[in-house]
Amino acid sequence: MGEAVMTTRRQADGAIVVDVRGTLDAATVDALRAALVGTLHAERPATMIVDLTFVTFMDSQGVGALVTGYNTARETGTRFVLRNPSEFVHRQLRVTGLADMFGLPPTAVSPQTYTP
Repeated sequence: MGEAVMTTRRQADGAIVVDVRGTLDAATVDALRAALVGTLHAERPATMIVDLTFVTFMDSQGVGALVTGYNTARETGTRFVLRNPSEFVHRQLRVTGLADMFGLPPTAVSPQTYTP
């Protein structure tokens, strides 16, 4: 099982950014889910950005945590954005049919060119 580090910060435009590093699996998804849901309920930002630039692995439980965040954001009226998923993470979301739901392009692009 892996390790993940999550930090939360507010951008100048008011958006909340959750930076995730490491792996999203059974050992780490509870912390991610708690960070996403807790921040959405406490802060109610107009936009939440989950930066996945440094996520090296994500299994189905990681996908589930992102879906929970997305659904909670919808309930609170927050725009939920995934930023810079790696090719591996993008493929996981595409294979599960969720890339479109998250507003991701059909194929992974480099972090330098895709920042919603």
